[in-house]
Amino acid sequence: MNRFTAALLLQCLLVGIAAAAEGPINLSLKESLRYAIERNLDLKAGFYAPAQAESDIRKNRAIYETHLTLDTSYRDSTTFSPSIRDELHQSSFTLTPGAYRLLPSGGTLAVNFQNIRQENSTVSPVGSYWSSSLELSLTQPLLKNFGRDATELSIRVAETAKDGSFSHLKTQIMTTIAQVASEYYRLGSLQEDLVSKKVSLQLARTILSETEARVKAGVMPAMEILNAQFGVSSREKDLIDAEKAVSDQVDLLRLLLQLGEGTDIVTTDKPERTVYQVNEADAVSRALANRPELDELQSQLKSFELQTSVARTQTQPDLNLVTSAALTGADSKFGRNVERTGSMDYPVWSVGLQFDYPLGNQAAENDYIKNRLKTDQVKVQIDSLKASIVNEVRLALRAVQSNYKQLDVADRARAYADERLKAYMKKLEVGLATNKDLLDVENDLSTARSNQIKAQAAYAISLQQLWKATGEILDKDGVTISSDRSDSLYRGAR
Repeated sequence: MNRFTAALLLQCLLVGIAAAAEGPINLSLKESLRYAIERNLDLKAGFYAPAQAESDIRKNRAIYETHLTLDTSYRDSTTFSPSIRDELHQSSFTLTPGAYRLLPSGGTLAVNFQNIRQENSTVSPVGSYWSSSLELSLTQPLLKNFGRDATELSIRVAETAKDGSFSHLKTQIMTTIAQVASEYYRLGSLQEDLVSKKVSLQLARTILSETEARVKAGVMPAMEILNAQFGVSSREKDLIDAEKAVSDQVDLLRLLLQLGEGTDIVTTDKPERTVYQVNEADAVSRALANRPELDELQSQLKSFELQTSVARTQTQPDLNLVTSAALTGADSKFGRNVERTGSMDYPVWSVGLQFDYPLGNQAAENDYIKNRLKTDQVKVQIDSLKASIVNEVRLALRAVQSNYKQLDVADRARAYADERLKAYMKKLEVGLATNKDLLDVENDLSTARSNQIKAQAAYAISLQQLWKATGEILDKDGVTISSDRSDSLYRGAR
């Protein structure tokens, strides 16, 4: 092997990723994350949960809608009247329009205008006439179901459920972002490794070609051809494995990003190599403040605490204040009847109490107990999650430190392997090394390159996992989310 060939091969070994074939998509990490947010099917499905929660909120707010009512009836009767000692025939037609509405205090305010047309037989001492009443009534709980908390319980629960669903969605997005970033860097490392395998194969083929020429010239034993052929075959197998790994990784990333079938992907961003310094206490503090899983459990806790508070009031007796005030009137003519009703000369009012309390009251008491147990359960879950988050952050920090050190080790191993190959190329020229020696040394260099590539990807991936653990991954990767997308889904379904 002459010096020109050796120099050319060495230059090939140090080349980066080769230009890809025509047709692939060149993707930066930022573009990959944007594709994931916009197209990932799991995230698309996740955005529907807050939209559904919004419909629950609107549904429960409907308790304050005003209800319009209209009652009408006709009654016909024939009876014997002792007062007139004769048969009495009566018929009446009633028409009562009205409206009622729930109050924040838990009471119900109603108004109705009752109109009755009474038809009596001629033997009756009272002839046919109209009677009307305009009534305003209030039914107000005084103990059980009293107050805004009890009245708006379903609304508050729905609001906290939406907060929780959005926190859950945020967790999904963070997990997906971390996965996409990790798979992106893995694909980049596999593509670099594929180029390395191609260079190794080219070197092995060159060695085989030169060995065949030397054997033919009689300056090298024929058995060296077998060794050179083995070097080519083993590197061809390595290349096939590397191509398979790249294809599998492209399929995985394409699935995450929902790119079209057959779309090839070439990564354009290199893994992060800058040392990342962070204090463990600060990292833990940020994680406990930022992690959406904690926010989701806090929403559940808030909901259960509210339900527990209301459930406690439900153990009280059912005592209602019932009041009403009405203006009445009656006359044979409808107009005169309405005039008398509006004159306020014939007022009617009433006030009363309604009491209801089941002996034992086991249903309400056990509802209260169950809600207390749920509240305590969520508190324990929060404590457990906090402990898990702290441990996750510590593990992620150690992984970052370890992988950064491994990056330094891999760089040094690569540099040593490069120099060793140069030395063996010189030995081969002067007959102090065999083809097998050179192939073994080149194989060591190929392994060192692969380890360096893997170490670079591992460090970048460990940073993503750390940022996910601290809840900072969205900010670090420049991803912003809002409820607009879910709200638009709700509006679009109306």
